[in-house]
Amino acid sequence: MSHSVVKTDNWEAVKAECLKHLPQHVIDYIDGIKGQERSESQLISILHKIQAHSGYLSKEQLNAVSQLARVPLTKVTGVATFYHYFRLTPRGKHIINVCMGTACYVKGAEKISQELMNELGIQFGETTKDGLFSLEAARCLGTCGLAPVIMLDEQVYGPISPSDVRTILDKYIKQSAKTSEKG
Repeated sequence: MSHSVVKTDNWEAVKAECLKHLPQHVIDYIDGIKGQERSESQLISILHKIQAHSGYLSKEQLNAVSQLARVPLTKVTGVATFYHYFRLTPRGKHIINVCMGTACYVKGAEKISQELMNELGIQFGETTKDGLFSLEAARCLGTCGLAPVIMLDEQVYGPISPSDVRTILDKYIKQSAKTSEKG
């Protein structure tokens, strides 16, 4: 009578899948801290390294960290969602920061924010479906004399009114269309 061996440990398959989602330097870092006392305290550092490489933290990357670092997924996800710095979705090609500092706020930043949200169909912290724009709020952009202002990528626009929003966005939309026609 022959007995077949049933293998129930699928760690090699899980590990192989995880390795697809993380850059090598992060894998090496995780390997280097495993076995150290309180290695889970390095979780924030691991997530920073991934975000610096990828621009955000995907579900697959969070799962890979959980598996490779042997930290529960709930803890990894909890850290990623607790800290405002971490992004769980890709950022747009163009980043719009609306200054919400006192000078800008008093001079209408909230109306400009609302107009941007209406035009783009997104809220703060979100990216348009086409991946062109991400909308973020900034505490202060340091350009109070131009209030109210937005910063689109590295360009500051101010003082602006809600009626200026469409014109500013159109400039970037047209620029993006020209770039994609060439590509």
